[in-house]
Amino acid sequence: MTSRRKFIKTTGAAIGSATVLGSFPLGLGSCSSAPKEFGFQVWTIRESLIEDFPGTLKKMAGMGYKQVEMCSPLGYTNAGFGPLNSYSGAEMRKIIEDCGLNCTSSHYNMGELRDSLDNRIEWATQLGMKQIVASSFWLPKDAPMDEFKKAADELNKIGEKTKVAGLQMVFHNHHGEFEKRGDKLIYDVLLETFDPELVKLQFQVAVVDIGYKAADYFRKHPGRFISAHLADYSEKLEKQVPVGEGIVDWNDFFKAAKIGGVQNYFVEMAPVTFASSAEYLASL
Repeated sequence: MTSRRKFIKTTGAAIGSATVLGSFPLGLGSCSSAPKEFGFQVWTIRESLIEDFPGTLKKMAGMGYKQVEMCSPLGYTNAGFGPLNSYSGAEMRKIIEDCGLNCTSSHYNMGELRDSLDNRIEWATQLGMKQIVASSFWLPKDAPMDEFKKAADELNKIGEKTKVAGLQMVFHNHHGEFEKRGDKLIYDVLLETFDPELVKLQFQVAVVDIGYKAADYFRKHPGRFISAHLADYSEKLEKQVPVGEGIVDWNDFFKAAKIGGVQNYFVEMAPVTFASSAEYLASL
């Protein structure tokens, strides 16, 4: 997460997380609440994705994934996604579907949502998306709470327009939203400010490494979430590990996720973790 923030500062790009969904049959494992589909994030495989778009997607599909969450090439041009601007939404959709995948959602930065919303709605519609995810507000690290509330109000207004187009606006958190301003947690204030119908939440499970459990938020705020980025963490190794090898109670997570309203699950970690994570999720 730190390296991504540093990258954003040096490139001026609003970097968020993007992901792919996969489909794994529910077996006779212990987690009957586990869904049939899971995904991975394209951000962490961006180099290979740009070098060989269809080949990389086929590789991920070979692991069992069935859907992909993109990064908007327009908003992520400075982050390396520029070459994908050569594809129209319809062309990209054909490539994705030919690889055995489909695209449900994508991450966008606030700049393009402000300045190019009609264009991005058209692109999302061509791809067959159902969700438009604001990757972050990317406010200064020391931004006051009023700035976060102002940005949340702005996203509500953007959400009004995407709703008319049949697209759900979504907000994705990073670790920064789990800082406090005074005695209030930024993320809690955002939940209070977002219109529950206009802006849903995509929960970043990786914040478990600083003590925040996704399951707690799902239960506390029923129906407010639509997706989650999956990650796991080893306290012993003090680093992220494949799903199922860390401290996250996945049985509890998936039970709570139903309460939270989660529909899509995207693995978001280093590429080396994707195969093991997929294997574990399939075993559920």
